[in-house]
Amino acid sequence: MLSAVNIPYPHWLNPADNTWQLTAATLVGLMSLPGLAVLYGGLVRKKWIVNTMLMIFSGFSITLIVWMLWGYNLAFGPLAHFGATGSFWSGFIGHFTPLATASSEQGQAVSGANTLIPFHFPTATLAYFQFVFAAITPLLFVGAFVGRLKFKAWLLIVPLWITGVYCVNAALLWGGGFFAQKGAVDFSGGYVIHLSAGVAAFTGAAILGPRRWQDRENAFPSNLMMVAVGAGIIWLGWNGFNGGDPFYAGASAASAVLNTNVATAVGVITWLLWDMFLSKQKKPTFLGAINGMLCGLVAITPSAGFVNGTGAIFVGLISSTVVWFAWNYLSKVRPFSKVDDALGVVYTHGIAGLIGGLLVGILADPHMTEYGVAGKHYKGSGEFSVSGWFYGHSFHQLWEQFLAAAWIICWTATATAIIFYFVKWVLGGLREDEETLRIGDVAIHEEEAYPEPTFGEPLDTPSHLHSDNV
Repeated sequence: MLSAVNIPYPHWLNPADNTWQLTAATLVGLMSLPGLAVLYGGLVRKKWIVNTMLMIFSGFSITLIVWMLWGYNLAFGPLAHFGATGSFWSGFIGHFTPLATASSEQGQAVSGANTLIPFHFPTATLAYFQFVFAAITPLLFVGAFVGRLKFKAWLLIVPLWITGVYCVNAALLWGGGFFAQKGAVDFSGGYVIHLSAGVAAFTGAAILGPRRWQDRENAFPSNLMMVAVGAGIIWLGWNGFNGGDPFYAGASAASAVLNTNVATAVGVITWLLWDMFLSKQKKPTFLGAINGMLCGLVAITPSAGFVNGTGAIFVGLISSTVVWFAWNYLSKVRPFSKVDDALGVVYTHGIAGLIGGLLVGILADPHMTEYGVAGKHYKGSGEFSVSGWFYGHSFHQLWEQFLAAAWIICWTATATAIIFYFVKWVLGGLREDEETLRIGDVAIHEEEAYPEPTFGEPLDTPSHLHSDNV
């Protein structure tokens, strides 16, 4: 006698793909909480640790609320078609609608990014996976503003920026929008996330103005051990960042993970070698290694599944070299010398993301296929690859990458400036007052990262007044 078999998921759901996407999303989420919170908290002065960490936790939370109410469908829902089919405005943005019903969460995921084969997991999985990418973007660029931005301003900037900048760029490149239709690719966010974060960091820092000169002159990391912990979480979390973007637990995911780690390792060693032979001190530094790590991670992101192992090595080598020279020399030239980007976001994310995206047009190997390989064991229509100049002897892909980058830079800079000036008008300023900037965390949050014993006295009397913390 045969017994009935109950399958606890719909016929279109693949348990392996669904499990991998949720795991990858969790890895990316860990890059923000606690990864970035610990990394940035360790990089800033002691008196700004709480403020920095709270901006990251609150930014993460605000983004998820925005994402559920309207962000996801703006970026990945059906396009709004404000213009004629095929025009720029036809593929500009999605609809302003929430994820609010049972069917919108548990139904099969469908997106403009899904152009070849259907997703094998529910919308809830895709929405959460895309959320953690959206969340980390403003958390990256807040590193440029530490030590002077009003906390209230941050609470307004995040939802406005996610709506007006991130969702637009994501729809255009990932949601089946105009640049995606033209052939530009961004495997996992070198443009949508890192280039836009770098541009927003530079634009916002220029409007916000520099930190107090005492904070700039004494900008020593508060805890390098915490920097190491945060950096390690970010590096390994990137396995989900790039490995999750094929959307299937297949060969492309494995290649993306391996290429990510290869490029990152090369980026670390390249930066250390430049420090040892060309820097003023001619010594390897841990912070230099972290910068090289970020260069490799960021630059391989737009090409992780499109380049082969040799290409990954060149991505790490080229990006780390270019950013090292930019960090050491471009930073002394206007306008970079006049903008106080506290943690160098424009270099390790903006420039590295730009270089990585352009290298797709040069190093992408057409034999690196995404989704599947047509042949004896695979008969589907999911084969997709990108051919760079080195293999296809054509500059077409490089041109498409350039156009997409130009849009990201121009739109992000313009929209970010509008948002910052609007928030400045609403709040009567973007900066904390001078006395608050002198004191730091205690003045803003009534908390310290490393409080000293106060024997029952109020928090506003202890260690923030010590000479080493003003």
